[in-house]
Amino acid sequence: MRKVAVIMGSDSDLPVMAKAVKVLKDFGIPYEAHIYSAHRTPEEAVSFAESAKQNGFGVIIAGAGMAAALAGVLAGHTTLPVIGVPLKSAVLDGVDALYSTVMMPSGIPVATVAIDGAKNAAYLAAEILAVSDKELAGKIEEDRQRQKENVLRKDAGLAERLKEF
Repeated sequence: MRKVAVIMGSDSDLPVMAKAVKVLKDFGIPYEAHIYSAHRTPEEAVSFAESAKQNGFGVIIAGAGMAAALAGVLAGHTTLPVIGVPLKSAVLDGVDALYSTVMMPSGIPVATVAIDGAKNAAYLAAEILAVSDKELAGKIEEDRQRQKENVLRKDAGLAERLKEF
């Protein structure tokens, strides 16, 4: 199975990006996590992206806030799928990062999840890898079934809970 890279622009991004790592671990997907900044360590970020495919990666998840150029820089230097996670900041609540991540030029796509949506980035990475991995596809189907059962269990108890109000 190919690996997933989880790249964050700063160590302050770790609390959010760790949620992606947990999902990857739960599915048994190998991963590597790194801190590379599009602005402070551009050479390292570019070098990682350029060698990612030959180093066994299948998908890159990139989380960054504010100017959020990281996902775009990585995407510009690899043909692997890149999933951007715009991260919330104190200045504009992550909307700045969302716009920076989602507004890529034609031909250099970045799949973009919600602000602080690292978990969904990992689920999307798993689905991308599952296209060519039946075992992983089965794990994803089992996870979806568990989610369904959980919602139906909550629905069954809703009438009782509503008596509290």
